[in-house]
Amino acid sequence: MKKNSPSQRIPWIYIPTLYFAEGLPYIIVNSVSVIMYKKMGISNQLIGMTSILYLPWVIKMFWGPAVDIYSTKRNWIILMQLGMGIAFIALSMAVQFQSFFLFTLGGFIIVAFMSATHDIAADGFYMLALDQKQQALFVGVRATFYRLAILFGSGLLVVIAGKVEKNTLNIPLSWTIVLAIAAAVFLGVFLFHRFYLPFPPNDFSRKGESQRAPFLEIFRSYFSQNKIVAIVVFILVYRLGEAVLSKMAAPFLLDQPKAGGLGLQTQTVGYVYGTVGVLSLTVGGLLGGWLISKFGLRRCIWPMALLLKAPDLVYLYMAVAKPALAQIYFLVALEQFGYGFGFTAFMVFLMLTTDEKYKTSHFAISTGIMALGMMLPGMASGFLQNALGYVNFFILVICLTVPGLLVLFFIPLEEKG
Repeated sequence: MKKNSPSQRIPWIYIPTLYFAEGLPYIIVNSVSVIMYKKMGISNQLIGMTSILYLPWVIKMFWGPAVDIYSTKRNWIILMQLGMGIAFIALSMAVQFQSFFLFTLGGFIIVAFMSATHDIAADGFYMLALDQKQQALFVGVRATFYRLAILFGSGLLVVIAGKVEKNTLNIPLSWTIVLAIAAAVFLGVFLFHRFYLPFPPNDFSRKGESQRAPFLEIFRSYFSQNKIVAIVVFILVYRLGEAVLSKMAAPFLLDQPKAGGLGLQTQTVGYVYGTVGVLSLTVGGLLGGWLISKFGLRRCIWPMALLLKAPDLVYLYMAVAKPALAQIYFLVALEQFGYGFGFTAFMVFLMLTTDEKYKTSHFAISTGIMALGMMLPGMASGFLQNALGYVNFFILVICLTVPGLLVLFFIPLEEKG
């Protein structure tokens, strides 16, 4: 039997593992690392500066053509998973160094670049390995396992770190174990995909072909869209409040009350964000998608945008009232539900900014601009929090949600026919 026979490779087996491997490094690099650095005594100012880790997802569009031209998508996937497994082994050891911050930050940057490259290859492989009917069928599967990776990373791994910390009183050891688990997961996924991923006939190296992707034409067509200035400004500022909040949310939960925080234990933060938070995020996203499919984006975007931004008020309330743990669970769940609900409208809008001819490339440009809008404000967040204190910082966050609402008046919402 031929090794590229579709009957030998079952999508229900390899699509879940492929998209779990896509989501896990993203959540570890951009969220779990924040909790680790906070517990390891890094200041909020430096934690905010780790928003530079978004950079690979900002600029991945520029080396996407290389993934298309050189080697196969399958080879890129396997190579990046092996590389991330090795990098997480190195990170698990680097936590023990005296200069751990510089070493681990460098390691996370390497993982981020490999993860962004893996994203490009995995999404391309998805379209090559499955026919159009299968692609539609497995959209929900890939989204579910991406979210399960978030649950595993921000929930289970953080809880494990908290339990080890509590039992041993050794914070570096707790994160060495967590990063070693991540390494084991990636080496296991690498071995599985090395032998199980199919070999689509149209997944081949295009090196040496005379035709090249019309790189400049892709960018020219994107930036010649109607109302492109409003579109770009909207993509940059729609999540401005969240961009400033996201890096400081976990430090707020972990900081002691005398520093303005809530003083939660590490494993409690894992339960709050990684379980209740992710479940609420998922429900909000599913409900948002259903409403848009039923009523259309034009009718839904205003209420969904408001529900994305209004729940940021819960952080201001928590900073002032210092509520009990049960209330914290409820309030974080409310905030994450609103985020999942409102973010759905944003992603649907990004899909509307694509041209049918260059749909994948245009979407990559939009998501790159979106990542830039998260990275730059996030880098300033630690300095802002340190200067203002948590209460005034959360008031600023609420004020920063307003520009995204104002730009709604200027963006095009017509579906392209």
